[in-house]
Amino acid sequence: MRDYLRARLRQGTATLRFPDPALRLPERFRGRPMPREMGASVDLGRCLFSPEESAAAGGELEFTSDPRMAATTRRDLESNSSAAPRVEALAGRMRSLFGRSLRLRSVSAGSCNGCEAELVALSNVVFDLGRFGVQFVASPRHADGLLVTGAINVNMREALMTTYEAVPEPKLVIAVGACAIAGGPLRGSPEVADGVTELLPVDLYVPGCPPHPITLLDGLLRMLGRIGEGEAEGRRGARKSGHS
Repeated sequence: MRDYLRARLRQGTATLRFPDPALRLPERFRGRPMPREMGASVDLGRCLFSPEESAAAGGELEFTSDPRMAATTRRDLESNSSAAPRVEALAGRMRSLFGRSLRLRSVSAGSCNGCEAELVALSNVVFDLGRFGVQFVASPRHADGLLVTGAINVNMREALMTTYEAVPEPKLVIAVGACAIAGGPLRGSPEVADGVTELLPVDLYVPGCPPHPITLLDGLLRMLGRIGEGEAEGRRGARKSGHS
């Protein structure tokens, strides 16, 4: 028992502090992409965060180390600004209901499971989503909203809508990943929707392919009003090459 306790003391605290302005992410991390040329724009909702994508754009994109990419509206993801997209905190009754305790039902509507792997990571000892009062639940009847991943293929549309109807009012919808936001690499196919907004009203968009747990944490906590704009920015404005 003494050996176990000594080992735990040596390991220290694994849970990262959040928000943390001094947060240092791995060199391979691809944060918010930015156009190299003045006046050019990038749609974060459709970005797949790949070097090939940047090359196809004529090398006009570069990836920063800024994890702040979530937005309240779809339009906010289409920008030529160097500033992070804006997330408006819930107001009024929604803020009083969900500000301290949020229960979400995750719906994988035709995903490669990349986004789901990052959602699972949110519950591990490093990120520990539960300390912020946010948890995933098994039943939509016990949920405050849906968190949707995947391209929403034709076989999942009815299941998604049925799950949405089962969530009691008032309710939230969070679109996570390029597929849920804009159809991802399958955009334009008759087998998928070009984003969950074709079917449901969305309260928060979290881009990525897949989004990093820090990006998810940042978006959720800004929506809940638990942190303010700019508090979880990491190394603000730092740039690096797109081959991370």
